[in-house]
Amino acid sequence: MDKPAKLRLFFGLEIPEPVKQRLLSIRQPAAGARWQRADQLHLTLAFLGSVEAQQLPVICDAARNLPVKPFDLTVTGVGCFGHPDHPKNLWAGVRPVDELARLHEELCQRLAACGFGPEKRTFRPHITLSRFRKEAGSVRELLREHQAVQTGTFAVNQFALFESVCGGQGSVYQIIERFPLAGPE
Repeated sequence: MDKPAKLRLFFGLEIPEPVKQRLLSIRQPAAGARWQRADQLHLTLAFLGSVEAQQLPVICDAARNLPVKPFDLTVTGVGCFGHPDHPKNLWAGVRPVDELARLHEELCQRLAACGFGPEKRTFRPHITLSRFRKEAGSVRELLREHQAVQTGTFAVNQFALFESVCGGQGSVYQIIERFPLAGPE
């Protein structure tokens, strides 16, 4: 008997193409950097991980009609996880965080009601620009140069459920469904 298919899923925001292109222009040579491609740039709202395919309808139902109003988000600044001399990830920041945190909380509450436990990590909204191998070089100069860069503002009026498929050139993200923000009930 076949085992049910598993999907690697997360909820996130799509980044508009003009903002993606400005983010890609930040790239600089850095030892150990694996820069994200344009099609990989997104902002994760909630990571579900490996999920049975049959749970997909429940997950999608939970994400519909969240009582969150659309808002604007500005992509600004660059930072890193890990020490700047040995970074793990390089990221672009976003603001304001309040509306985004509310969207994250509303979504996570709905997911928790369906049996999905909270993420272990604190929600730190960002757009990953690069991941680093163990032999990572310093990004101190890159951080200094781009600490206040603004790469654009966009309207957040929907979010998406993504499937992450591992490939030879890195993960490929496929949108399963988009969910408009419904506003307050």
